[in-house]
Amino acid sequence: MHESIMEQLWQTSHLQGGNLAYVEQLFETYLTDPNAVPEEWRSYFDKLPSVDGSHGRDVAHSSIREQFEHISRNQRFLASGGVPASATSDADKKQIRVLQLINTYRFRGHQEAKLDPLGVWQRGQVEDLDPGFHELSDSDNDLEFQTGSLNFGSETMRLGDIIDGLRRTYCESIGAEYMHIVDTRIKRWFQQRMEPVRSRPDYEAKTRKHLLERLTAAEGLEKYLGSRYPGVKRFGLEGGEALIPCLDELIQRAGSYGAKEIVLGMAHRGRLNVLVNTLGKNPKELFDEFEGKKLADSGSGDVKYHQGFSSNVMTSGGEVHLAMAFNPSHLEIVSPVVEGSVRARQTRRNDPDGTQVVPIIMHGDAAFAGQGVVMETFQMSQTRGYGVGGTIHIVINNQVGFTTSKQEDARSTEYCTDVAKMVQAPILHVNADDPEAVMFATQMAMDYRNEFKNDVVIDLVCYRRRGHNEADEPAATQPQMYEKIRKLKTTRNLYAEKLIAEGVITEEEGKQMENDYRDALDDGEHVVKSLVKEPNKELYVDWSPYLGHEWTAKCKSSVALKTIQKLGKKLTAVPEGFSVQRQVSKIVSDREKMTAGALPINWGYGEVMAYATLIDEGHPIRITGQDVGRGTFSHRHAVLHNQKDGATHIALEQLSDDQPLFEIYDSLLSEEAVMAFEYGYATTAPSGLIVWEAQFGDFA
Repeated sequence: MHESIMEQLWQTSHLQGGNLAYVEQLFETYLTDPNAVPEEWRSYFDKLPSVDGSHGRDVAHSSIREQFEHISRNQRFLASGGVPASATSDADKKQIRVLQLINTYRFRGHQEAKLDPLGVWQRGQVEDLDPGFHELSDSDNDLEFQTGSLNFGSETMRLGDIIDGLRRTYCESIGAEYMHIVDTRIKRWFQQRMEPVRSRPDYEAKTRKHLLERLTAAEGLEKYLGSRYPGVKRFGLEGGEALIPCLDELIQRAGSYGAKEIVLGMAHRGRLNVLVNTLGKNPKELFDEFEGKKLADSGSGDVKYHQGFSSNVMTSGGEVHLAMAFNPSHLEIVSPVVEGSVRARQTRRNDPDGTQVVPIIMHGDAAFAGQGVVMETFQMSQTRGYGVGGTIHIVINNQVGFTTSKQEDARSTEYCTDVAKMVQAPILHVNADDPEAVMFATQMAMDYRNEFKNDVVIDLVCYRRRGHNEADEPAATQPQMYEKIRKLKTTRNLYAEKLIAEGVITEEEGKQMENDYRDALDDGEHVVKSLVKEPNKELYVDWSPYLGHEWTAKCKSSVALKTIQKLGKKLTAVPEGFSVQRQVSKIVSDREKMTAGALPINWGYGEVMAYATLIDEGHPIRITGQDVGRGTFSHRHAVLHNQKDGATHIALEQLSDDQPLFEIYDSLLSEEAVMAFEYGYATTAPSGLIVWEAQFGDFA
């Protein structure tokens, strides 16, 4: 207890006593120009929670909003392009047109953002982003206008400066889709994060060097494997190397928020890179797998790019356990499996809001748009039985699925990520050849998940430097795309040149990074600097008691009659005043007779009693599926419904004061995602019974 108090004091000491005036001054500066404060302080202020629905920056702009209160009363006119009757003068009308233009950039700026590193996207100019559409002309550029809710740090600005700021915020390397979200607090939150820094925070030299180091690691591994094992399938990350610094920042930031476990899921592309450069798998073990030395020892005949892994890394918030889920070739099936594993871990930790266990799922663009299980997983995300407090989704957007790259063949939506809008998830499209933009989008994504506990999508727009695999020749079907790719410098080289030109590093320092990484691979060393070599075993499940047993081992399966009688009485006890439906009341009455031995035990009684005896022996139980409370065949009635007020009574939850957890949830009408979720749950909860019931049967 003493250590805990001291730690809290240490973590908040910068806010005490004589420092307070200094911190307040820093915060005032941050409200006006976030880039004017040091990066550590900006990050700290960015993560401050909303208070009563308002952020501190909101308060700073309250006076501005009051000036435009009369405009908000006329939003229906603005939405249809009309002008409120209260705007009588030409100046008033122009002012309102400016506010319309600001709102349009927030809605549609992403459609003119520079997202594609290849420049092959066919995207025309958006008509209503043109000032002329709003009856504004070049002659208005020098006029001063009120900025309304715009977070540019000034109450009035020249129109030309407003437009320039809007384009830098919404039409450069980040295209943010958040205005489809109903919750005004969320829209305001994104505006307050993006607009003051124009979506381009000033990162310190230390941060930028770290970004380059992570890109060097991502590119270095692929180059090394390509030269050492030419032509061998590995589904490399080339073209999407920005994924590695993205994951690094997500993990470190989640740790700073108190996460203790992170479960990752992904398909083939980039898996080997993530295993080595993020989870800290020893490169020598990977090389042994390439050379066929590890297969006999592993006990698994699976290919390298299906395998899972786990490790612990250190963050500013303490040690974090990372678990990479295994994945077969079935696209996207890992997504609900990860969610189930996360839910089980959260249950074990008594973490109902998902602060301590965080899911990160990586997707391919074609699979994200094409696989129905993605929709099912999103539909589950906010339900009682399957919610996990929000998932970070990263789409590794190669712009090609196997050999299909024409949008009109690949999907019917504008973006591959549009399915995420069904749950009002914000979507951050980002050019993967701009590592600092990727860093900013990543920070916003994790901060959003922490603040609002909902799903968020990072659409990492990149490319695939090689074919579907390393033995494939992509120019056979994508000649123009791959002509551009052959001429394109790598993400790492582009960023190194930028840092050299800006004097952040020297050319020699850049080459030394490459040499150091290659030397580490040659020596078979771990290349994740934050890796914990002696992990805290309390952070993960101990499976040793469940291993090495024969399936045919004999066990005692009988239950004492006294136990059945004791539990039977509790199962049929109905609260006073609880009105049970007539047919259900007969089922309860019959079960009372079965407990007394006056009637033979039937199927429904036997099943419910089986659950009760398992709970009595200390095993938690989770039952989900379609109408499982009643049971598909009207046999279970584990959940009774009060006919007067709809309240429920679940006797299996109330067998004893110290009983293990019993959960029962009616699920959405999904079979693939729900079954995969429960499989993921079961792989993380070995001591419990997990039952999933489809419409026509049970799976335990």
